[in-house]
This record gives sequence, C-alpha cells and structure tokens, in this order.
Amino acid sequence: VMVWLRRSTHYLFIIVVAVNGTLLTINAGDYIFYTDWAWTSFVVFSISQTLMLVVGACYYLTFTGVPGTATYYALIITVYTWVAKGAWFALGYPYDFIVVPVWLPSAMLLDLAYWATKRNKHSLILFGGVLVGMSLPLFNMVNLITIADPLETAFKYPRPTLPPYMTPIEPQVGKFYNSPVALGAGAGAVLSIPMAALGCKLTTWTYRWMAA
Repeated sequence: VMVWLRRSTHYLFIIVVAVNGTLLTINAGDYIFYTDWAWTSFVVFSISQTLMLVVGACYYLTFTGVPGTATYYALIITVYTWVAKGAWFALGYPYDFIVVPVWLPSAMLLDLAYWATKRNKHSLILFGGVLVGMSLPLFNMVNLITIADPLETAFKYPRPTLPPYMTPIEPQVGKFYNSPVALGAGAGAVLSIPMAALGCKLTTWTYRWMAA
C-alpha cells in the first residue's frame, strides 16, 4: 500500500508541476497587451517557459528512464494551457490574449539528447538543457508570427486611462532588445543547465523518499 501511495504521490506531483506551468503561462502569456514592452516581455516569457519545461521534463524523464517522456510531459502542459486559453476566450477575452507556448519541439530535442547519449544523465543536463534553452524562443517567435500584431490588438482593446505614476515608460531600444530571440535563447541556454540538474536531482530525492 505504501509503495502504491508513494508512486501515486509522484504522479500527482507531475500533475501539480504541469498545472503550475499552465498558470505561469497565463501570467506571462498576456504580454501581447504590453505594447510598450512587448519584446522585453517576450524575453522574460521565453526564459520562464524554458526553465519550467526543462525542470519538469528532466524530472519526469529521469524518473521513468524512458526517452519520449519529456515530449509526453510537454503534451500534458500544452493540453492544459489550451483548455485555459479556451476558458479565457469563452469569458470574452480576445483569442490572442493567451499565447500557448510551443513546448513540444524543444521537449523532443531533450528526449533526443537523452536517447542519443544512451540515457546519460549528465549529457541530458548539458546538451539537453542548452538545446531547450536555445530552441524554445525560436519556436515561440515563429508561433507569434501567426497571431495578431500587438499594436493592432492594443488599439482594438484599449487599456483604461492610467494615473501618471503608472503610465508605461517607452523603452529605449538597445543592442540587446533588437533581437529578443537571441537574448532569450542565450539566457535560456545558460540558465536551463542548472534547472535541468535540479530536475534530475528531484528524481534522486524521490527515489530516496520512496525507499524510506
């Protein structure tokens, strides 16, 4: 009974991580309205999604030891987010209010790194982490090309008048902001490595807890 309970708790934890990832998407995904800071928000959005994906996928992947599990995990959070998007749309929000991230191709690269190195955990952390960090902003930018322009959306759904102290400051365009994909990919590639290591470490802690 205890073994069944602990395994059930593990799978419940996977669901909790996926649900929290969905909530994170809802909070970060409405950057379409932040017209003044759209590309800065895109960088933050890309990094947050990269780290959330890599820690949960590495945990799930190393726990099962089966290549393909990361893609399955990405499918779970994709379905959750599309359901959430549908709920917002049903409430009357514009269709582009929630932008569902493209996790699946990056998760496939994570599985590929794990499979190609014969389930080597350290290769998964290093190669898989870098591949996810570099690819996810690119896939998301391709995704954004297919939806409404942020400026057009902002004019269609104007924001209420803000007091002077809350008025957004127009960003100064610098060399980094010229390429939000490059900035998001560079930061994501570096930060996803320790997060991938954390995901693998969670598996170790889970096994120890199950054996107790």
